[in-house]
Amino acid sequence: MNQDVVSAISEVIKSKNIDREVFQEIIESVFLKAIEKRYGQSDNFTVIFNIDKGDIEIYAEKEVVEDDEVEDESLEIPLSKARETDEDIEVGDEFVEVIDHRTFGRRLILSAKQNLIQKIKEFEKRNLFEEYSTRIGEIVIGDVHQVNRFETRLNIDKTEVVMPASEKVYNERYRRGQTVKAIIKEVRETNRDPEIVVSRKDPSFVRRLFELEVPEIYDNIVEIKAIAREAGDRTKIAVVSNDQRVDPVGACVGMKGVRIQAIVRELNNEKIDIIHWTSDRELLVRRAMQPVIPLEIIFHDPEKRVTAVIPDDQMSMAIGRRGQNVRLAGEITGFTIEPVKDSEYYSEELALADVPELSPAIRETLFAAGYTTAEDVLDAGLDALRMLPEMGEEQGRNVLEILGNYFE
Repeated sequence: MNQDVVSAISEVIKSKNIDREVFQEIIESVFLKAIEKRYGQSDNFTVIFNIDKGDIEIYAEKEVVEDDEVEDESLEIPLSKARETDEDIEVGDEFVEVIDHRTFGRRLILSAKQNLIQKIKEFEKRNLFEEYSTRIGEIVIGDVHQVNRFETRLNIDKTEVVMPASEKVYNERYRRGQTVKAIIKEVRETNRDPEIVVSRKDPSFVRRLFELEVPEIYDNIVEIKAIAREAGDRTKIAVVSNDQRVDPVGACVGMKGVRIQAIVRELNNEKIDIIHWTSDRELLVRRAMQPVIPLEIIFHDPEKRVTAVIPDDQMSMAIGRRGQNVRLAGEITGFTIEPVKDSEYYSEELALADVPELSPAIRETLFAAGYTTAEDVLDAGLDALRMLPEMGEEQGRNVLEILGNYFE
């Protein structure tokens, strides 16, 4: 028994997490490759690797020919040489020759070694890709070991994963050695090792945190119907109970708020609005607009657009920072929500929500800037409009022309 070889094999199998049978196949394929390099083909060769003894046995099936008729040594064997092993063998018989791999020469053995290393690396890559592909959507914990403006790299179970800047929460800062939770979002095949992409920004990260923290969600007693998130600032989550005895919002909040507080801490104090989901679309819109309570909800069927009449003193809260509250409420309900002050809606002024020629995106931009009526926009003029995000001078002129037509 070659004890050194067996010990080395055991160490490789353990450290690389390779199945014994798979390792055996890798060794055999490597030596078949070496045989091809030496003889030009390997169809009549058999390689048997005894993983317990660390022995390699190579056999070649050859045809017995007369001593002076050998044309291909890899396929034929002279009669005299065959009779050294079997005295009764005749020309035309099949002979199984035992090949000593040590006769391959140093170059072929070195090539086989390099091929073995490559095969093991390929196995590791495939194994890593398959393992993490099945873990997409799972929350993992890693230690930060590299941070730059483009990405943050973490070590998870001796595996390096990457959090691109696009998957990082904008107001979070990481330092080397810090422990970070994230969700496995994607596994990409590359020319080198598979790239495992994790995220703290994706809404599914919040979903998984709720599943881990709220047993009723994990057990499907409480169901998450929708999530809308602007990472680092605010998340709205709509939940419903499959058991009338269980309050879905109360289950998510927990006794004295212990469950929601744990999630908020993990999200670095990101605001979370938990909404009791309902199939009543008007009630759902009202709940989604929290913390404000609209005075009236007007649906503009068949468009997926609604006008929410808001008390004047709650208008800035309804819109939220940079239009965040109304935008998230729209995402979670599936409607474009256009807030209007009650004093303007019930006056004779023209509300932007009542101008169908304006696209939802333009209306949202105007709402976020604090404009709710046509008069507000016209009074502001082109200089103010062209400074708005995604507006520009040409778009601003177009908006003023549309609104101006209503007062001709």
